[in-house]
Amino acid sequence: MGRLTAIESPSNPLVRDILRSLEEHTCFLLEGEKPILEAVSAGLGLEHVLHDASVRPGRLAAATASRPRLVSRAVLERIADTKTPQHLIAIAKRRDVPVAELFARPGPLVFLFGLQDPGNLGAVVRVAEAGGAAAVIATGGSADPFGWKALRGSMGSALRLPIISGIDTADALADLRRRGYRSVATTPRGGRSIFEADLSGTTAIVIGGEGAGLDQVVVDAADERVTIPMEPPVESLNTAVTAAIIIYEARRQRMQAGGRHTAGRRN
Repeated sequence: MGRLTAIESPSNPLVRDILRSLEEHTCFLLEGEKPILEAVSAGLGLEHVLHDASVRPGRLAAATASRPRLVSRAVLERIADTKTPQHLIAIAKRRDVPVAELFARPGPLVFLFGLQDPGNLGAVVRVAEAGGAAAVIATGGSADPFGWKALRGSMGSALRLPIISGIDTADALADLRRRGYRSVATTPRGGRSIFEADLSGTTAIVIGGEGAGLDQVVVDAADERVTIPMEPPVESLNTAVTAAIIIYEARRQRMQAGGRHTAGRRN
């Protein structure tokens, strides 16, 4: 088979198709070899692998089962989100996560409402995977979990942990209640301490974005409000910090409950 011609023009039909898939959120962008290999390891399909003349694509082609295409720097700059993109990018297919998959996984579901900072959103996804959450559901105008800044913030976790975005929060919480989930909304004050609330069961943790926090409608739709105790004059915490504390408290309670159940079976 002959060698493919390098793509020089940002107006090339293939480039336009790639840009359309990114705009329509059917695909997402990966920059650099490590994220690309992580995506392949997570079972995600690569639609395209593009590189400039500084990259030798042989090993990558073998690792990804893809045929990398040589492109100009102008093409990379047109597709990538960064002003100075890396020399290697890939376009991966977004995976449609069946709702049933979320409920089949152990651990709490993490709802993010109005979390507009993509770096913070990525950090929450990272701690959700680390803390044993079942999935992340981004709603209420949250940033795109598969935007490059959010992906970079998740450090690969978004490629492995099930993520759903763009659904209505109130409808989703009502559906969870029908499925036996208990939703807890995090509020900066006025809620039950997370160390007193029961987070060990089938739980959906609802966390608001920076500044505005959760809409009152979302708070009212939850089964319980919980608050992280803070010493004055501190009134609030970064969203990712809030998520880490409550996810790990839920993990601690689940492990403790599991120990009690195990002890009960032995007696």
